[in-house]
Amino acid sequence: MLPDSSLRAFVQSLPKTETHLHFEGALPFELLQRVRPEFKQPPASWAPDFKFRDFGHFEQELLDMAFSWFTSPDRYQEAGKLIFARHVAQNVKYVETSFASGMLEFGGLDGREVLAAIRAAVPVGLEVRIFLGIHHSGAGPKMLPVLEDALTWPDLAGIDLHGFEDAPIEPWTAPYWAAARRAGKYTKAHAGEFMGADFVRRILDELQPHRIEHGVRAVEDSVLVDELARSGIGLDVCPISNHKLMLGITLANHPIRQLFDAGVKATISTDDPISFGNTVTDEYIALAERGGFSRKELVQLARNGFEVALLSEAQKKPWMDALQNIAVG
Repeated sequence: MLPDSSLRAFVQSLPKTETHLHFEGALPFELLQRVRPEFKQPPASWAPDFKFRDFGHFEQELLDMAFSWFTSPDRYQEAGKLIFARHVAQNVKYVETSFASGMLEFGGLDGREVLAAIRAAVPVGLEVRIFLGIHHSGAGPKMLPVLEDALTWPDLAGIDLHGFEDAPIEPWTAPYWAAARRAGKYTKAHAGEFMGADFVRRILDELQPHRIEHGVRAVEDSVLVDELARSGIGLDVCPISNHKLMLGITLANHPIRQLFDAGVKATISTDDPISFGNTVTDEYIALAERGGFSRKELVQLARNGFEVALLSEAQKKPWMDALQNIAVG
């Protein structure tokens, strides 16, 4: 069913952010088709109520697609031009995206060159901050020197912990996150998608990230939810991704409702559009139509994105003012 045209126009009018986007997971489908012509139709996972069996099922399919395209810095730049143009078309003003250290490790790519390629794809007028996503076991002998060097890359905004949440948090991780903060890098971590609230708390205690990616299972611990609300630590939530990946979670019962009502600073993003067939616009529409969010609440979600953005107050002001002035009667 198509969304109400007035709702789509309203969502389009909102200046928006995207703060949880895996660059390889945003591979435009037409580029995948160029190198994998057998993909005559989008993946089955684009269906509205598709459910992956588990994280492994999702990751296997995503990596198969990503490794088909992302074989050189030039390929990152070509993809970036399309990815960012689509943000601009949706009235997205600010993006945080991460590229995967595993692509460097297993694809033999140079991290500095990949970072420069993504940066070169950014159009005038779109603010983009680029992160290095590192999986739990991502600091082996080959990659540790790369990770250490990455903290000196001026165009790298920060780091993000990726991958299976139930994989061990290895001894290198907390010291590296601390070193990143000392180097002036912003730190994030994925938690609370497949593991529960206790894992979110562990990540907060041990890694002390500035922000949590997903974090929705924090809702299982009311004390933790209160702490998140008081501290202002943002959760970069991806409702459609959670709907398709998390056992028992749908857009109708998504924990973002409880988190938002409790005052937690939740933002809205797409995660991996090549796997979910979603856009930022789709996320807002889904929350309105299936999650019970009012237009006033959609405005607040958009405001949350700018509040956590790595921008000066002066840079944020035009978009915050625009959101303040949007009529939601």
